Amino acid sequence: MATRRDAVTVNGRSYAWPDRPLVVMCIDGCEPDYVRQAVAAGAMPYLADALPRGSERLADCVVPSFTNPNNLSIVTGVPPAVHGICGNYFFDRDAGAEVMMNDPRYLRCGTILAAFSDAGARVAVVTAKDKLRALLGHRMSGVCFSAEKADRTTAAEHGIADALGLVGMALPSVYSAELSEFVFAAGVKLLESMRPDIMYLSTTDYVQHKHAPGSAAANEFYGMMDGYLAKLAALGATLAITADHGMNAKTDAAGLPRVIYLQDVLDGWFGAGRARVILPITDPYVVHHGALGSFATVYLPDGADAERTRDRVAALPGMEVVLGREAGCRRFELPPDRVGDLIAVSERHVVIGTSEKRHDLSGLDAPLRSHGGISEQRVPLLLSRPTPGLSADQRLRNFDVFDVALNHVA
Repeated sequence: MATRRDAVTVNGRSYAWPDRPLVVMCIDGCEPDYVRQAVAAGAMPYLADALPRGSERLADCVVPSFTNPNNLSIVTGVPPAVHGICGNYFFDRDAGAEVMMNDPRYLRCGTILAAFSDAGARVAVVTAKDKLRALLGHRMSGVCFSAEKADRTTAAEHGIADALGLVGMALPSVYSAELSEFVFAAGVKLLESMRPDIMYLSTTDYVQHKHAPGSAAANEFYGMMDGYLAKLAALGATLAITADHGMNAKTDAAGLPRVIYLQDVLDGWFGAGRARVILPITDPYVVHHGALGSFATVYLPDGADAERTRDRVAALPGMEVVLGREAGCRRFELPPDRVGDLIAVSERHVVIGTSEKRHDLSGLDAPLRSHGGISEQRVPLLLSRPTPGLSADQRLRNFDVFDVALNHVA
């Protein structure tokens, strides 16, 4: 077993042992402007004071800019081409079925969290939604639970017998800002009680799907977060903050959703059901986005002219980039065996759907905001400590956050 002085190597990258507790946070849907505007409004006094003494950078997330591929990139330090998780949802060719990609069997490499726990570190993970828990905790020893199911934790499965009792909050609704607050509150309690060497906190983007940067509700949410950041810092932790993706309005001037119903288009070209459109944003929590995002992958019928179809899809109003499998996987660092014949990315204010009749938008009580495309790729990368050795012009990815926090802090 490694000692506390040994670096830990994971997926070809070496990570120094933390010199104090490290808390890495993935703030779901955190368009950089959310933080900027909240700080400017005086809603984040801790962060406003900490950033001039720490590090404030921008980074690029993984495309498709969705939750699962980016959280797994962050905790593995590599893109989906290596770890295999290229969406929340995909078409499993072997099974011949469309499935959620939340089972650890789809993960193709180990995580930084598991490697440090194997090396003897105390590791804790708290995620908002349970869909990520098994992936983040794969082969990891320590505490790993979700806010969504904090009332069901056991010592054997989650490393903690009574998470709800530890946190001292009521179980929050999965569609609420309180789900994310529970994650932060749990982080504080865990840091006080077990003092993990490394802790990973991952929130939900319920607020960001409904409220734009600078709005009263958004500033209130980031103000809540700032209070917990101050508590974590006061307990002696290094704080590292990034996001899985940004967020944009996906509407026209009247506030109505701008949607390319791509399955309907392809059915018109090839016949009903001969082509298959997969939306990797799909998960069990679609009320706030209606399963509409800015990235799709297309499986064409046998004999279809892929290049000609690519050109036709690219010509649809609202499309930004359409690529064949090989070119798309090379550009976006995706595993080719889990992607269709085409990759389609829509413009900043446009989303892609399957068939209009398959999307229930009745749950939207605010103009549609979503993500998935290149336009949601830019995210913050913030540290409570300076990184003087890090080049100012170096391109950073959100999955560099552990490297920056462990290898580059002063």
